[in-house]
Amino acid sequence: MTEIAGLTGRALVDALDRIEPDSAEAHSLDVNEVAGAIDPKDLGKDDVRRLLAALGRLAESAPAFDLRKVDPARFANLVARASRTQLESVVAERPLRERVLREIFDRMGAHIRQDRAKTLHAVVHWRLSGGDGDGGYDRYETVISHGECTVSRDMKEKPKVTITIAPVDFFRLITHQATPAVLFVTGKIKVKGDLAFAAGLIGFFDLPKPS
Repeated sequence: MTEIAGLTGRALVDALDRIEPDSAEAHSLDVNEVAGAIDPKDLGKDDVRRLLAALGRLAESAPAFDLRKVDPARFANLVARASRTQLESVVAERPLRERVLREIFDRMGAHIRQDRAKTLHAVVHWRLSGGDGDGGYDRYETVISHGECTVSRDMKEKPKVTITIAPVDFFRLITHQATPAVLFVTGKIKVKGDLAFAAGLIGFFDLPKPS
């Protein structure tokens, strides 16, 4: 039995902090079991950041801990159940911000609804505020073309729409905690280009719904 068997919540996060990445114990753990044993609502304001930092540290020697191994529904549940304060703590730490954003954008291709997007060609430029790129934004380009979605950090094509949003509100959007319309009318999302397309953009993806 490992040290963390049966642990949940903050006790589990504390145990993950103590485990050495190259230990047999680290290699015996299942990242999905760890994710399933965590409910952010039972954690403190900094514990979600600590959890993701611990998983990132372990993944350096134990690739099974990479966020890419977390089941989409469990990943969505972690993000959706985290408070705004917890998520702000995550994005305040640059490596974690990059890791979580990269994970979300990398998964987009797997969630595209081919039935709805099979005749579509549209380029979306995302500007995530608080970044270290041009103008203080982290930028991503998503190209939806004939049932597929590809992602790049390079802005190569003319966009149908450019969306500016804070990372935490982006997390809320893609986990069904907020709608584009609500974010728009409250000034938390800015859209340049085809407003109608932007309003229906999420409908081109089959995003996992948290439990």
